[in-house]
Amino acid sequence: MPEVVPDNFLGLPARESDYRTARFAVLPIPYDSTTSYAVGTRDGPRAIITASQQVELYDEALGRESLRAGVATLDPVHPDMRGPEQMVQAVYAAARKPVRDGKFVIGLGGEHSVTSGLVRAVQGRYRGLSVLQVDAHADLRDKYQGTPWSHACVMRRIHELGVPAVAVGIRNYSAEESRFIRSAGKQIISARSCRQGPGWIGDAVAGLTDEVFVTIDIDGFDPAFAPGTGTPEPGGLDWYQVTDLLEAVARSRRIVAADLVEVRPIPPNNVTEFLAAKLLYRLIGLVS
Repeated sequence: MPEVVPDNFLGLPARESDYRTARFAVLPIPYDSTTSYAVGTRDGPRAIITASQQVELYDEALGRESLRAGVATLDPVHPDMRGPEQMVQAVYAAARKPVRDGKFVIGLGGEHSVTSGLVRAVQGRYRGLSVLQVDAHADLRDKYQGTPWSHACVMRRIHELGVPAVAVGIRNYSAEESRFIRSAGKQIISARSCRQGPGWIGDAVAGLTDEVFVTIDIDGFDPAFAPGTGTPEPGGLDWYQVTDLLEAVARSRRIVAADLVEVRPIPPNNVTEFLAAKLLYRLIGLVS
């Protein structure tokens, strides 16, 4: 009979996916209530987990398997349809226990609005936290489509938590956001500047504190590499730019939690969810 692959992130057997001993905890968040273009990111976590079971566990770039620390997959955070503010609170509540237990939490979105709940939970343990944002959009609107809890407002809510952030790959924001970026002194590294030389990586790292939450909106990648997203934006980053950035951060800072959001599966094309799964496995290897 064919081997049955465990239905968890990376398809790991019990000894490597037991929550009690695992260092990493993957938290699926299948939610997309405020998406403003193409819907379907609620299906992202399931697609990423399925794709992860095809990731080769030997990482050729790192020269090793990165499993000894263990990777547990938690139950999904079920959507709270009372509204996005209640959903952010539900994400915060779900993330608090693994954070308190000392796990490295990896959120799987779902839309980007959920990140503020994760950051708030992690901030409770790491008071000097900063955020590295890989994204096409600044997400700094104060309110969008009638709610301050939209995916387009997530980094504004994180700013209000007092958490500094560096945004990389940005290539689309509103006039309102442009004014806020200038008035608040936000560090924005555009996708264009990432293509003009290697100095942008050092600039990004220099803007971060010692403890870092990494949030990766998949639309930070060029849609040629990650077409499965609800808000594709031309002119984005590639695999090597993003992984080089993560390697540089991991060398000189302590990455303490992460998420990857806005994957919108477009079957039968599975390029985006596989890229997402392999990127998270690379991040696990860099951290461990």
